[in-house]
Amino acid sequence: MTDKTEEAARGGATFGTIDPKAMEPYIVKDPEAMAMNVARMVENLGKAASAWIEPREKGEVADTVSEPMADMVKTMSKVTEYWMSDPRRALEAQTHLLGSYFEIWSRSLRRLAEEPGKETPDPLRKEKRFSDADWVKNPFFDVLRQVYIVTADWAERLVADTQGLDEHTRHKAQFYMRQITAALSPANFVATNPELYRETIASNGANLVKGMKMLAEDIRAGHGELRIRQTDTSKFAVGKNLATTPGQVIAQSDVCQVIQYQATTDKVLKRPLLICPPWINKFYILDLNPQKSFIKWCVDQGHTVFVISWVNPDERHKDKDWESYIREGVDFALETIEKATGEKEVNAIGYCVGGTLLTAALALHAKEKNRRIRSATLFTTQVDFTHAGDLKVFVDEEQLSALENRMSEHGYLDGSKMAAAFNMLRSSELIWPYFVNNYLKGQEPLPFDLLYWNSDSTRMPAANHSYYLRNCYLNNTLSKGEMMLAGKKLALKDITIPIYNLATREDHIAPAQSVFLGSQKFGGPVDFVLTGSGHIAGVVNPPDKGKYQFWTGGPARGNYADWFKDAKETPGSWWPHWHAWIEAQDDRKVRARVPGGGHLNAIEEAPGSYVMARV
Repeated sequence: MTDKTEEAARGGATFGTIDPKAMEPYIVKDPEAMAMNVARMVENLGKAASAWIEPREKGEVADTVSEPMADMVKTMSKVTEYWMSDPRRALEAQTHLLGSYFEIWSRSLRRLAEEPGKETPDPLRKEKRFSDADWVKNPFFDVLRQVYIVTADWAERLVADTQGLDEHTRHKAQFYMRQITAALSPANFVATNPELYRETIASNGANLVKGMKMLAEDIRAGHGELRIRQTDTSKFAVGKNLATTPGQVIAQSDVCQVIQYQATTDKVLKRPLLICPPWINKFYILDLNPQKSFIKWCVDQGHTVFVISWVNPDERHKDKDWESYIREGVDFALETIEKATGEKEVNAIGYCVGGTLLTAALALHAKEKNRRIRSATLFTTQVDFTHAGDLKVFVDEEQLSALENRMSEHGYLDGSKMAAAFNMLRSSELIWPYFVNNYLKGQEPLPFDLLYWNSDSTRMPAANHSYYLRNCYLNNTLSKGEMMLAGKKLALKDITIPIYNLATREDHIAPAQSVFLGSQKFGGPVDFVLTGSGHIAGVVNPPDKGKYQFWTGGPARGNYADWFKDAKETPGSWWPHWHAWIEAQDDRKVRARVPGGGHLNAIEEAPGSYVMARV
């Protein structure tokens, strides 16, 4: 039977007219070949286990899995205690779940008896991971799908209905329950996923042989930790086909290099543009390639662009805190700009935590009467962490103390730990699909520049990271006017320069509601702008792509929902709107500048050496 005939048999069958031919793809046809490949799979799985165990036996890796697991068990036990403490309450919950199972059973029986061409409507939500036709057409997989969705929804409702939990504990319980239900999806197992089952039968298990080989390679690449490959890293190289906008490193400190990019216009805006990226990731997210590069686009619009490229720190940087990153990063870059251009006034951009650092620097500058930065643009930046999203799950006194103890051993937090936390925020998109495709289907991931950048993580200095988590996520001191830097108490109301505050509608790291609330804390004019998509795609959205949209609606007053309801939607990229805003601040132009301006010698060509260091 041809592949098309097989697909027609599977796709066209309903419960009432099950075609025996539709079951052929699920029947082993070469037991000997299957047995051989199962043996090879087990061998590769053993290599994966060795790759995980060996660095632990040598003491090269400290097993930190127990800490988050202990917190999860401790948190979920409070949910269990609430429901088990009252037998009547527990019985009602169990009865509700059993009732849902009886509905699935009844619906399945009706489908088995229904006439050809007549199908019982499916009342359950649609999910991308259950897109294969046999999740509905095959009775076995259909029941699995329904039972999973019903049980997952029931479990999440249990958490939502648990009384007596404080806000943080409830947030953690909801997050952990989502992680559990995502992990236990039948789509993640060969025997319960029709597509995986058919693939395993068709290849006599060769997919699992290759998948377990990739699993061993990825554990070995992670030095004893599983580092799931999300893209073909062999297709990319920083400075070759990523971060290729021409420029030069013209200054360097212990914590950063300062890059100035070559002008492409005869005239440029008088005010240079300084970009302060997050140190948690590398700056070239804004310079992926010439078609997606925000940096190149700014240069082409007549900006003299300077970028801070943060060091990938090691134990030497353990005491570098926020004040160090402001003095040796932001202030160092401002001094470099004045030396290279003669200009004391600049426009500045901060992205994510780079924007939070920039905001703290602005508040400190206000205390010190430093007026170098005359306008600030913030990309997906939180300055008030009241609604900081799921990352708050990882920050309470107990977890933070444990993290600080681990960081004290080497003086930094390994970048893979932070990357894993970010991936967990969207585990159904960034973990499990790759787990299934890589290790169960045995498929190499496709090359994708954004995911290469995402895997190119950086370490965090102990002092810097501890200060950030305690002052922002744990105690929200910047928003409260209680953050202490350089012996001064900082306040957002002291920042009176114009602010362009960009949020993205689907952001899971800096939720739009959080950015909106922070906009209300500044002491000067703030243009709050909302763009479509998420934390990265919403920002890296070149105008010529014609993707997404953005909303404008004046000052961020009242609540986010009311603002959005009355906001004006504009199709396409927000980039031109931002550039017009910059020109409205000061549109004076001067002759194009060369890197260093004749006063600073180039240290090396962009993107520099700091960005090349990998974890």
